[in-house]
Amino acid sequence: MSNSSAASVLSHLDAEQRQAALALRGPVCILAGAGTGKTRTITHRIAYGVQSGVYSPQRVLALTFTTRAAAELRSRLRALGAPGVSARTFHSAALSQLSFFWPQVVGGAAPAVISGKGRLVGQAAEQLHLRLDAEAIRDVAAEIEWRKVNLLSPAQYEQKSVLRPRPPGLSQQQLIELMAMYEKLKDDRRQIDFEDVLLLTTGLLANEPRVALQVHEQYRHFVVDEYQDVSPLQQTLLNAWLGDRKDLCVVGDASQTIYSFAGASSDYLLRFGSTYPDAEVVRLERNYRSLSPIVSAANALMRGQRGALTLKPATALQNAGEPPVVMIADHDRAEAEMVADQIAARIGEGVSPRNMAVLFRLNMQSAMLESALALRGISYQVRGAGRFFDRPVIKQAIHALRAAALAAADEPLFQSVSDVLRSLGWSQEPPEGTGATREKWDSLGALMSIADEAPPGTTFRQFADDLLERQRSQHEPTLDAVTLATIHTAKGLEWDDVYVIGLSEGLLPISYAETLDAIAEERRLFYVAVTRARHHLRLSWARRGNRTRERAPSRFLREMSL
Repeated sequence: MSNSSAASVLSHLDAEQRQAALALRGPVCILAGAGTGKTRTITHRIAYGVQSGVYSPQRVLALTFTTRAAAELRSRLRALGAPGVSARTFHSAALSQLSFFWPQVVGGAAPAVISGKGRLVGQAAEQLHLRLDAEAIRDVAAEIEWRKVNLLSPAQYEQKSVLRPRPPGLSQQQLIELMAMYEKLKDDRRQIDFEDVLLLTTGLLANEPRVALQVHEQYRHFVVDEYQDVSPLQQTLLNAWLGDRKDLCVVGDASQTIYSFAGASSDYLLRFGSTYPDAEVVRLERNYRSLSPIVSAANALMRGQRGALTLKPATALQNAGEPPVVMIADHDRAEAEMVADQIAARIGEGVSPRNMAVLFRLNMQSAMLESALALRGISYQVRGAGRFFDRPVIKQAIHALRAAALAAADEPLFQSVSDVLRSLGWSQEPPEGTGATREKWDSLGALMSIADEAPPGTTFRQFADDLLERQRSQHEPTLDAVTLATIHTAKGLEWDDVYVIGLSEGLLPISYAETLDAIAEERRLFYVAVTRARHHLRLSWARRGNRTRERAPSRFLREMSL
């Protein structure tokens, strides 16, 4: 690859992003604030390393935490001329290695991975004659995960569990016995859970020198995205992958650590310079997402917090936009109606529904919003309610598109795709009203939008293959609908207009956040919500809920002087 081609990869980066991209040898730590282009930076860094000849693409492993994020990394790397780089979640990379090495080291196929813990926890409870409802089963499953990601033995967990909240209806001894029965049933059936995948892979690397040798030979350069979310278990596996090498680049933002309850710790990010005294540390603080007033509000919220970065709006976004607006309603339903009315007005002004989102702390807060939006004929999607590619109409459409692509004539991509989708009921104009017909139209329209956004010259066959890859990796398209999402599921996303509802004491911060650490986590959660907005940010709370008890506005609103 010529020097000019490699240099062109860096041509559109700012000074700090360029500094990070040029730091091809580790250890490197990129402290990247919200909206500062962290994904852009790390993908350009990898692509520059490949095109300059410093990296062999097959020797690079980029790690992240969700299949969507991994798919986004792969897509961007392909576009930058680095298609051979492996971008995977921790679990996906570990499972691939476990499946490969288990037959060689242990013999036979690796144990089957269970899709979730709930069913097995329920069966373990039945064995012990315990009656648990669905909520308690979820809480037990979460405790099992917390124990494992924190690398605690059953005995160590028993000591620490005295200070942890227990699932309702269980004594400490019952919880310990239930967790032991879960492990017994799993072992008897030769099954493993997601945490076991990481534990077993780490064990193979630690105890089998030939396994470690092969993995160290395969991967020489590591990049970890969202490093503030790494758990002790993931860090231990990462150390095993690295061995005694230091070719590691991590990127993260301590202010966006919102999974501490599940074992994530920003300490690894914040102490990276101490762990690696020779590390190059680059700070990305120039925000390209949000207008100045939103950036100012985010900075005010996190002022004085450990590890907080001070965002600076990009030049083009300075001195523009209005401050975030706080809205007050008499009760929850009135709040939902108020937000729905504002969304309807914005759509009337020409704002696309896909560019708007309503964020909230708890899943249960979406019901009234769904009703209010439906009454106004506004399409919406509830993030996390179901996978896009699991919808029957989408499975049918992908099957039809792949079949048509095999016998496609030389026609424009848009025409080829639209012909197939029209045969399934899609039209250029949406049907009237909401309901199943509109949902089907929205779903097929999302496939059409993927075709619209395909790079020039994409063939029908290439489009169908890309669609199949998106289905496998659950890389979902953006629907032309308002997004309703918990703040946790909104992380990593952005919209022009963002409404954050339920900003009262007891909801955000949540009522059970009683310690200083728990309140700090709630603050970071609100920070994530605020920094999802590009142009307009509306913050609301209701004086009363379903009961008559008065609420107080969230302390975070006062601290932001809103």
